[in-house]
Amino acid sequence: TKLITCLSLHILTCPHSFPQAYNIHVNGVLHCRVRYSQLLGLHEQIKKEYGSNVVPAFPPKKIFTLTPAEVEQRREHLEKYMQAVRQDPLLGASEMFNSFLRKAQQETQQIPTEEVALDICLSNGQKVTVNILTSDQTEDVLDVSAGVCLFVRKLQEFELPYVSITSLRSSEFHILLRKSYWDMAYDGDVMDNRVGLNLLYAQTVSDIERGWILVNKDQDRQLKSLQEKGSKKEFIHLGQTLKYYGYIKFDPCITDFPEKGCQVIVSAGNNELNFHVKLPNEQMKEGSFKVTRMRCWRVTSSVSGFVSNGTTNSCSSSKCEVKLELAFEYLMSKDRLQWVTITSHQAIMMSICLQSMVDELMVKKSGGSIKKMLRKRHNGSIHRSDSQQAVKSPPLLDSPDPNREQIVKLSTKLSSVSLRGISASNSANDISGNDFHGNYAFEGIGDDDL
Repeated sequence: TKLITCLSLHILTCPHSFPQAYNIHVNGVLHCRVRYSQLLGLHEQIKKEYGSNVVPAFPPKKIFTLTPAEVEQRREHLEKYMQAVRQDPLLGASEMFNSFLRKAQQETQQIPTEEVALDICLSNGQKVTVNILTSDQTEDVLDVSAGVCLFVRKLQEFELPYVSITSLRSSEFHILLRKSYWDMAYDGDVMDNRVGLNLLYAQTVSDIERGWILVNKDQDRQLKSLQEKGSKKEFIHLGQTLKYYGYIKFDPCITDFPEKGCQVIVSAGNNELNFHVKLPNEQMKEGSFKVTRMRCWRVTSSVSGFVSNGTTNSCSSSKCEVKLELAFEYLMSKDRLQWVTITSHQAIMMSICLQSMVDELMVKKSGGSIKKMLRKRHNGSIHRSDSQQAVKSPPLLDSPDPNREQIVKLSTKLSSVSLRGISASNSANDISGNDFHGNYAFEGIGDDDL
């Protein structure tokens, strides 16, 4: 089992390569191929720019030829290094780090810089074809396409969208344009722009048609009437009053709550993860986990094809099988913290949704805006407020399983939260401090607050 950050980033040795090269996989798909010397050069640049005390340790050079065991040890250290840099709010958002990976991606896929046509799908199934350069990064493509199924993952700043979609060599995958904020209060600003209005309208129509937003017969008649009149703003305003407006619905997956092996459909929205759980007795239950009561979370993966005993198997190719799990520690009641695990190939996307909800909550608490939030992300300056406010939210469901992890008293669990991890946590599932996404929006709840 390998720990991952907000994206599945793994380094595998590249066979038949001298000097040794490494394949960097993102979500199980080959992103780029780099050599030790290139990674060392990146490390030296980052260290010069940000200082030795900020940059994680880098595996040292070796004078003699590495043994198979040393090759594997170096690979593990490089993987941990790249994940640590990516997880750091300052280093991971730096142009130096992201441009290195974009350049390596383009060189590995051997796609020259030239003008191309790229299809981008809208929520309503329509396609928009934009003319871009193959070297345009995610933000550039977003600006060209609008100024914005199945959600596999969010395109990152270290990616070149054209290269990423081309390298998959499959017509099954498309780039989809969808809003990436959660608070519907921001919809007003989006609707002030004609393009933004059309995109938000298309997304709302699509979410209703696919059943993501719940609509009764009377509401359905009203919506169809507004569609016939072409009243897009009124349509969206009515949509905002409906249950699950703005949620992202994920594929059916497995959870261990309230019992192990339960089938569940997870949706993200309104600062929560919503569960529709099918219990072993076929009974259906629904409930929500508020992001403000998640003390921390982590994503782990089991990847087939990793280097073992100096040999490499099929995972050295462009794809490898990845089993992903999202686990979060939740404040069930005033003195109970409990781990909840979701096994889903979309676990990384769920984690990104949680992180963006937290970012929004923190910016909102400080009186900021989306633009301010984006600036803070790039500057690595999103910090938790010192204020503690009560969050009055009922727990999801009782867990009747007596074999579940023993609950530790809250007083022993509420240790200091840092962006890079949780320290001094006593959970039986804990691995190490830096394995976690610390939640700045987590609110301690006292006995009198529930």
